Amino acid sequence: MLRAFRADDVRLAVELGEDPYVPLIGSLPAHPTPQQAREWVDRQRQRHAEGAGFSFVVAERATDTAVGTIGLWLRELPRGRASVGYSVLPRYRGRGVAGGALRAVTAFAWTIPELHRIEAYIEPWNHGSWRAVENAGFQWEGLLRSHQEIGGRRRDMLLYAAVRSG
Repeated sequence: MLRAFRADDVRLAVELGEDPYVPLIGSLPAHPTPQQAREWVDRQRQRHAEGAGFSFVVAERATDTAVGTIGLWLRELPRGRASVGYSVLPRYRGRGVAGGALRAVTAFAWTIPELHRIEAYIEPWNHGSWRAVENAGFQWEGLLRSHQEIGGRRRDMLLYAAVRSG
């Protein structure tokens, strides 16, 4: 399930910050201190108010245990587009968590009348992420060469998209 960030999600931020890749693709510092983790959680709680979009915790339905994050980013909403980004704690990967979160955030996204297209950008080596977006109904559209900088290097990205039907 998706839910709002809470103060007790600092543990999630600390764990995600220990992953070698997650801090490269967002605003969470690598190996965050508890204070840095609290500040990151607070920033996530403000994403909608500042106009960036929506940032959610991905939690297990039965226990409400935080297992990841997903964001629906709306900076391109005036052009009818949004993008998604997500991360899952390593011990929960390969269990369909990201795909479920993508399906949920996509269903939520289609409640925004101005939105017609949701894009996901994935590095070519990230097979688990390909599977997640494909299982959530996104379609592969192409390879964007040298699309963005990650970890100080220009990286190719695969473009996947979901398009509003009708």
